[in-house]
Amino acid sequence: MFRNLPPAEFLQADLERLGDRMISPELSPRAPEPAESKLPAGYTFLGQFITHDITFDPVSSLQRENDPDSLVNFRTPRLDLDCVYGRGPADQPYLYAEDGIQFVLGNRLVNEKDWDLPRLVEDRTDREIVEDAPARTSVAIIGDPRNDENAIIGQLHAIFLRLHNRQANKRGGSADFATVQQQVRWLYQWVVIYDFLQRIVNKQTFDDVLPHVAKGTNVVTDPPQLRFYKPRFNAFIPIEFSAAALRFGHATIRQQYKLNKTEMGGGPFLMFAKTPEAELGGHKPLNPNWFIEWSLFFQGIGSEAEDDKVQRARRIAPSLAAPLSDLRGMEDMKSLARRNLIRGWRLGLPSGQVVAAAMGEEPISDEDLKIEGAFANNAPLWYYILAEAETKNRGEQLGPVGGRIVMETIVGLLMADGHSFLRQHPQWKPRKNEPEKFGIADLILEARTT
Repeated sequence: MFRNLPPAEFLQADLERLGDRMISPELSPRAPEPAESKLPAGYTFLGQFITHDITFDPVSSLQRENDPDSLVNFRTPRLDLDCVYGRGPADQPYLYAEDGIQFVLGNRLVNEKDWDLPRLVEDRTDREIVEDAPARTSVAIIGDPRNDENAIIGQLHAIFLRLHNRQANKRGGSADFATVQQQVRWLYQWVVIYDFLQRIVNKQTFDDVLPHVAKGTNVVTDPPQLRFYKPRFNAFIPIEFSAAALRFGHATIRQQYKLNKTEMGGGPFLMFAKTPEAELGGHKPLNPNWFIEWSLFFQGIGSEAEDDKVQRARRIAPSLAAPLSDLRGMEDMKSLARRNLIRGWRLGLPSGQVVAAAMGEEPISDEDLKIEGAFANNAPLWYYILAEAETKNRGEQLGPVGGRIVMETIVGLLMADGHSFLRQHPQWKPRKNEPEKFGIADLILEARTT
């Protein structure tokens, strides 16, 4: 996005010390989560889902220097749900039911309303026709195995499987895969723009990029204002987005979550615990008692009283939950804060102050950023974006630098996609009545309608 700006220079040891400073003290079980925001906790996982939908680099490693121009995104740079649909029923038939339209679901959970992800079972007899399916019985058979990383995003992925099936059932015998897929994609794109982005980006930046929202028009009458996202050829994922701005979500991860109100599934559970019975890690069959009560993660699903009890994400700030300092399976560097800082440096990201100046913003002072020494007027971009949110918006939303990078990238991807609803049908709405109220809560309720 800012190809002409100089890369920020650091020593790895300084970045490691900064990363260690960003880790919050560990909480005792059932202790109140510190620094909660107003944002419902589910948006952390919706952001993770969106990330998986548009980015995937399976060969990138901290063991080597990375050239931004050599990075390959193995996801289509579109919000097209290829993390759900994979290569489609013709190429990956094992993801789909016999009709070639609906998705296969997994085992039903104890609440009798939800399902685990579909998984390969040991006694499967058609293994010869699923050559590229996961070989281990614990791995979900889904379009992107990263959506089985933890129990919460796994259940969110299952919601999209059910949303597709619900749309197919509503059409009865006239359902065809392409039509159902388009409807689901457009519902998802609507939620990304008018629910997710509106919640995590400051209002001024949102209205600057999408002026048609405040004016009540459409993108044809008042097109998006993309000042910095300028594809030279095709749509692309800027490294300022993938390696810095979009990683704001790591700061919103709570140390512990409650999945439902039952004794067996109430928790609290940790994202990365040392014992399996307390950890929400995925890549294994979901405990049937761990069904998600979505009213604990999003508002608008239960009653007003339940809305008051929704778990909240942590504030966006240069502070990460303690379990993120000890990631299993990352033996080269277990601290997520260290990994993010060092990866941004190796990719040659400019400093936050340099990017702010290029955007016409007054850089935040070192005193407000709470940095000194090697980082004086030279903050890593990821750190700067987190501190900007804390300084400008009390950690409730991204500030002008982080918010514009996220907004322009996502809106730019949608405008570059000739199949998105913004391009094909700019006046399309999910509902004829009160369409502006359609968000992720409505999508979940629609998916779970029998």
